[in-house]
Amino acid sequence: MVEDQELIYRIALTLIPGVGDVLAKKLIACCGSVEAVFAEKQDMLLRIHGVGPVVSKSIRNRESFLRAEKEVRFLQRYSIKPLFYLDSDYPERLKQCEDHPTMIYYKGTADLNHVRPIAVVGTRRVTEYGKIECKKIIDGLAPFEPMVVSGLAYGVDTCAHKSSLEAGLFTIGVLGHGLDRIYPSQNKQLAGKMLNQGGLITEFVSETKPDAENFPRRNRIIAGLCDAVVVIEAGLKGGALITADIANSYNRDVFALPGRVTDFFSEGCHFLIKTNRAALIENAADLVYAMGWQANNNGKAPQLKLFEELTDEEEKLVHILKEKGDVSVDTFVNESNMASGKVASLLLNLEFKGVIKLLPGKVYRLI
Repeated sequence: MVEDQELIYRIALTLIPGVGDVLAKKLIACCGSVEAVFAEKQDMLLRIHGVGPVVSKSIRNRESFLRAEKEVRFLQRYSIKPLFYLDSDYPERLKQCEDHPTMIYYKGTADLNHVRPIAVVGTRRVTEYGKIECKKIIDGLAPFEPMVVSGLAYGVDTCAHKSSLEAGLFTIGVLGHGLDRIYPSQNKQLAGKMLNQGGLITEFVSETKPDAENFPRRNRIIAGLCDAVVVIEAGLKGGALITADIANSYNRDVFALPGRVTDFFSEGCHFLIKTNRAALIENAADLVYAMGWQANNNGKAPQLKLFEELTDEEEKLVHILKEKGDVSVDTFVNESNMASGKVASLLLNLEFKGVIKLLPGKVYRLI
């Protein structure tokens, strides 16, 4: 851990009124270090784009230091890990995002650079359909051992965290307030379990209340930590669609679960799909196929039972692949005694089920 004095400078920089994440990084780049920002003369600070008289005066105000010293004591007391954006263990995916937080605070056991992090988000007013499908998707993903990230809110977030814990997966809650509290309070027990099987993250110092304006900022961390965002249920307005839009801006994959056309809490998912902001998924196998994942089964043959049940004809094609390795369409036709059109349809189904993949030269291989 960095020395306490250096940490105080780092936290103090994030507490200066008018200095956001982008300007904070610009100040460090221009001045050479965090400490140098506070030592810089006012006339030099004013030459930096984005720094005006008010901000330059705030930088030289000692009030942020007093608050930072208090925060360091809080972090030490509760064994919370501060992660500065220049630290080697700051999450790499998050660092790729231009507006990533200058500092985040983390308590937990999961590796924030997990090989397969996904976000699962949605409405706070989740329906029974949403709960069932959320759990089914996470259970289906369990053999691939993703880390599931969400926002610890009511509804889909809570379902995603609970399902992940039950499936033995790491799960991370990104908070819109300080780590001195849990919001909603009903999730305190859930949050406690997550500390031993995942963790909690925030960019906010202690004593920060869960004010409404904090949650859109929180959502960019959810999107930035992950390779993909899955929207289970969402209305046309709300945090889930904000997270999806941010994820798209970060070039992350976005997926949405459809519902009936009359379902109010599927309107957001349908909108994302219709406007090509998200790909449609119906189950875990769709997500696995789209992400190109392979199960963590220690080199053993794929466990096909993880996917949908295969028909007798699909099983026949899989048997051919097991016997011959990589197989062309013509070989499938000759070995199966089925028409080429039928074989093509079966192969497409097997692709969607995440059982096989197409290689260059129109050759197929078991995943």
